[in-house]
Amino acid sequence: MAPASPDGLRVIILGGGISGLTTALALTKYAPKGQVPKIDIFEIRPEPATIGGAVNLTPNALRMLDHLGALPIIRERDYGRTIDYLEVFDIYSGKLAESSFQGPEGKGIGNPPYKALRITRGDALKGVLEAVNRQENITMTCGKRTVSIDEKEDGVTLQFEDGGSASGELLMGCDGIHSVTRLKHVEPERQATYSGVANAFGFAPIDKDFKVHFECTAINFARRGMLLTSYHSSKGDSVYVGGLMQVPDVGSRDGWKSVGADADKTRGQLMERFGDAKIPCIKPLIEKAQDFFLWPVYTLSKHGKWSTNRVMLLGDAAHAMPPQGESTGIVFEDTVLFSRCLTKWLEKGRPGGNMREAFDAYEKLRKHRIEVAFEESKSVVSTVSDAGWLGHTIKTYVVPWYLWFTRSYREKHFIEDVTTVDIGY
Repeated sequence: MAPASPDGLRVIILGGGISGLTTALALTKYAPKGQVPKIDIFEIRPEPATIGGAVNLTPNALRMLDHLGALPIIRERDYGRTIDYLEVFDIYSGKLAESSFQGPEGKGIGNPPYKALRITRGDALKGVLEAVNRQENITMTCGKRTVSIDEKEDGVTLQFEDGGSASGELLMGCDGIHSVTRLKHVEPERQATYSGVANAFGFAPIDKDFKVHFECTAINFARRGMLLTSYHSSKGDSVYVGGLMQVPDVGSRDGWKSVGADADKTRGQLMERFGDAKIPCIKPLIEKAQDFFLWPVYTLSKHGKWSTNRVMLLGDAAHAMPPQGESTGIVFEDTVLFSRCLTKWLEKGRPGGNMREAFDAYEKLRKHRIEVAFEESKSVVSTVSDAGWLGHTIKTYVVPWYLWFTRSYREKHFIEDVTTVDIGY
């Protein structure tokens, strides 16, 4: 691919996770002709973090990854497993409902059609990272901790803990829920808060004769949480086991790390909540799962500041919310939509000196969608919170009705393509 152009923007991205990497790809793909940006990504970890659970990439997420050149790499490497439909179960009585990604002709949703893909965060990151490595204009440096951000009229300068610095015309804060960009510069008072639920997950190796109750992915509701069981590769020799459940706050990030490091205790919590399942494979899967982690789910307040004149927050740094089925796709759409707004500003000759016009256009397009998603995510917390017999029984009646009632609404989002939507300025 082409190197950075002399007239291209100088961009700094804080965060070498999937949000930061896809932002770099989008800014490169949608740059005006002859204005390929020079992009420097800085990651606080010593290397890109390839650990994590398994996520569901919905059709809109796959569409964005295809546009950005990462999906072909993921397909070539046979990462993940295609999902025709999600299955929903009550662990005490059996199957409740399905949520399909097959579309009217069985090929997927949208034009061109996409189904869904269950993939580990690590494999998704590897695919996107390879796409980034193929771009000459993008560099990534790991092990960089930012200690200060200084924004002036014509640019932004970062100072790092090791004494180094970096300067650019635009800073993208893609550094997650505990964003340094937000906390040191954009809106320091907007702190992440614990949602009351945590995700306990591991991976269970299985042999060919092991019988599961699902085709690819099962959402298993219980009185005290929800357990996700899913294949995550074409081989079918491993099942992702992830429990979303109500867990008391331990008070600090270090405290959560300590609690999360005790895999046997985490396994015990899952057995306590889901071990009485009438579905035969659930208890053995929990017993077989290895390398359990416990991750608290943090959120940000619904309304907040996303930008200054030359700094923009994207993804969880701007709008972290509980997982609600489309979270990863929302991040990918953020990156593409923002890049299109910025490109329009560049094509107009950078009016006004700073980037406020592009930022305002993006936020006007995006904030309503995020606020709707935020409201939807609240139901996740209530659905997985502890409930008595009556509350759980009501849930088993409500969930199938809700999936049926909201089907067309979900498919509308799966079809949406932010690469073509009118950006309005």
